[in-house]
Amino acid sequence: MYMKQNQFNRSASYKIISVIIIAILAFTFAFPLYWIIIGSFKTSAAINATTPQWWPQEWVLDNYRKLFSRQVAALWEIKIPFTGISFTGPEVPAAIRWLLNTVFMSVAAMLLTCITSAMAGYALAKKRFIGRTVVFSLIVCAMALPKQVILIPLLREMASLELYNTIWAVIFPIVGWPFGVFLMKQFSEGIPGEMMEAAKIDGANEWKTFYTIALPLIKPGIGALAIFTFINSWNDYFMQLIMLTSTKNLTISLGIAKLQAENATDFGLIMAGASLAAIPIIVIFLIFQKYFTKGITMGAVKG
Repeated sequence: MYMKQNQFNRSASYKIISVIIIAILAFTFAFPLYWIIIGSFKTSAAINATTPQWWPQEWVLDNYRKLFSRQVAALWEIKIPFTGISFTGPEVPAAIRWLLNTVFMSVAAMLLTCITSAMAGYALAKKRFIGRTVVFSLIVCAMALPKQVILIPLLREMASLELYNTIWAVIFPIVGWPFGVFLMKQFSEGIPGEMMEAAKIDGANEWKTFYTIALPLIKPGIGALAIFTFINSWNDYFMQLIMLTSTKNLTISLGIAKLQAENATDFGLIMAGASLAAIPIIVIFLIFQKYFTKGITMGAVKG
């Protein structure tokens, strides 16, 4: 009885310590986001004050007014290839166009990467063909290459395809992300071969087998890959800086940097832009949180 009581007390102590450590870590990671959001509603004097204000004494919207009033751009622009015909939308604050550009870029890269990586990973895991090991080895080697190594060939390729200074010049390089293929191959390895054989016996073709058998089983991996791809695309400042030049095609991070280059450093404006840019990432994470957590735990069990 005494030993059981000691074990219970030890277990309770471990839980309390774990909760305290997790709470400290959560506060450490959440505080910068809190500080940015709160700072976007502060005055310049409060932001630059020697003594920090943990809660604004005066709430203002001047930073957001400056963000939405500095420049204007067309809300959207559609060009018909090889015709010179284009359709443009109404003029809006440039920050809205930059945010839409970033959302479109990240969502398009996320969808295309998940589709292509899921199919490629499934083929590498479950299909036997000549050169399969070589292809997978090349993918693993490509994961070790820094992006700067292939930047010049990639830039020349986008220019030859007449995609330079367009959103697609940032989307397509992300779609070929080797990590996505590697991740989906690892998840596809866990698909039972008996289920695939049963589907073939029932007359299912390759596409139906993938859609009805493989895809539901690798959904957690797709959810995790979706979050990884979205965040990677959203935060890929270096690629955006190289590929995008005109004001109408900038992303929200490039747009804020451009405003800072033209004016003195305005921390309130930076915080307003950062707060605006954080909203889509938080929404995407909340949507895919279940799949992301499940994918991480499944990967941990496999390892």
